[in-house]
Amino acid sequence: MPYKLVKTMRAGVLILGPLLARYNKAKVSLPGGCAIGSRPVDLHLEALKKMGVNFQIKGGYINAIAKNGLIGNNITFPKISVGATENTMIAACLAKGKTIINNCACEPEIKDLSRFLVKMGCKIKWLEKRKIEINGVTNLELKPLTYRVMFDRIEAGTYMIASAVTDGRIKIRNINPKIIKNEILVMRKMGVKITVKAKEIMVSNSRYIKKINLKTSPYPGFPTDLQAQIVVLMCVANGVSKIIENIFENRFMHISELNRMGAKITVKSNQAIIQGNKKLNGAELMATDLRASVSLVLAALSSKSKTTINRVYHLDRGYENIEKKLSNCGAQIKRVE
Repeated sequence: MPYKLVKTMRAGVLILGPLLARYNKAKVSLPGGCAIGSRPVDLHLEALKKMGVNFQIKGGYINAIAKNGLIGNNITFPKISVGATENTMIAACLAKGKTIINNCACEPEIKDLSRFLVKMGCKIKWLEKRKIEINGVTNLELKPLTYRVMFDRIEAGTYMIASAVTDGRIKIRNINPKIIKNEILVMRKMGVKITVKAKEIMVSNSRYIKKINLKTSPYPGFPTDLQAQIVVLMCVANGVSKIIENIFENRFMHISELNRMGAKITVKSNQAIIQGNKKLNGAELMATDLRASVSLVLAALSSKSKTTINRVYHLDRGYENIEKKLSNCGAQIKRVE
């Protein structure tokens, strides 16, 4: 997997496990992605090492080989990692024998991945909330299939906040509200009016937004991928809000750009303190990463004047046709380059 394909997206490292499972060897570039802090791949490598893989990192590439093939083992992560859980899970599906993964991530996307793999013929069982048992199968036991990937809960949460920050109305269909019940609860505490049905939600008439104190944490906690967006809502809330970022150490890069728009936010270590009830003004801004980019879009929507956001190429990794979707909801937004 060459650098040119992996450099822009952190998830590129997830090809490592599948390549090892299929070929017992792999050469994968160290991943790139958003500059939001240290995100080493050591947890991925340590887990695969326990399955019989030897590694050499040279010239920016992970050179991996399992001379005797992948062998199942008992693996315990020292801390929760979504990517390492996914890489290990996929590799274990074709390993010899049984693999137990302890202290794994349990995000809905991982549950969705496991359902996909099971339908393909893999043998995966969730023993506990953060414990998976995988019995390896052979290539011949795998079968092709058609599978509908679950909805994007971060995209859904972003559009919910977009509606709230503009006092707008929006209906989001084809989702599972139970998966985002914590996000719905947080926004309701802030005064956002949300109507929940079986496979859709309606956000409407959120005129009075209240302050709140939050912290990001692994699922089912409040997601780090919605931190930048909720900060924008805090800017227009009544009172002083606080948010603690517990996942990444450099995920407040949007703060300086929001302050350029008239927000009053101070950062102390991993905590942002937001003075609310601020009217944001349009400005020329620079996007730094995926979620920071969309937070600036939300701030611009709540502004009464023109905003130009540069370096929006990050956006397309997480929001397909965002300008078209927002335009359909009445936003005055266009991509100029």
